[in-house]
Amino acid sequence: MDKLAAVRETTFFRGLPDDQLAKLADLAVIKRYDKGETLFLADVPADGFYSPITGRVKVFRTSPAGKEQILHVFGPGEAVGEVPVFEGGTFPAQCEAVEPCEALFFARGGFRDILRDDPDLAMRMMAMLSQRLRILVNKIDDLSLKETPARVAAHLLLLRSSTDSDTFRLDLPKGQIALYLGTIQETLSRIFKRFTEEGLIDIKGREITILDMDRLRELADEGR
Repeated sequence: MDKLAAVRETTFFRGLPDDQLAKLADLAVIKRYDKGETLFLADVPADGFYSPITGRVKVFRTSPAGKEQILHVFGPGEAVGEVPVFEGGTFPAQCEAVEPCEALFFARGGFRDILRDDPDLAMRMMAMLSQRLRILVNKIDDLSLKETPARVAAHLLLLRSSTDSDTFRLDLPKGQIALYLGTIQETLSRIFKRFTEEGLIDIKGREITILDMDRLRELADEGR
């Protein structure tokens, strides 16, 4: 995919006129990362933001004891690390490729110049940041108020809604899903086993089939 086509597929650039898309494509640089390679580190000056073209990346924080907490996983067309574009600070978390990845990189200075000339794009960015904040607030609620089985049930329902099918593949290896949900892989495996024994889901490798949607929703709502 060429840069212009990739820019056109970036969520908050969709619908922009061709001349603006061309400016963004001129600014963008395509970068490639292997699985496990770092896009940016926490607490270092942010020189721009990214948007995956292929593959996915995770944004996470690591405690002094080395415990990892995944904040979000981003896929093609989503913006990553865009907050410092406005505040001019450092990246608040680390970003790493969870699989081989190509990503657009937009340098902060050049992108801010484009924003000054395009109030509509600036409004899109503000709307996207508001949506991102809402996602983080919901995640904090889940981690602080829900027990682990409820978090797992909610995650399965989220994956189901993104595919519009009762059968879907897990979006990440189980170890990564466990980190995202604030638990460990052994606990996640026990919950999957329990859900299977209770007839809520069927598991074949990384493929999940939801068998009892109503009960799974009840579990996901527990602790609210």
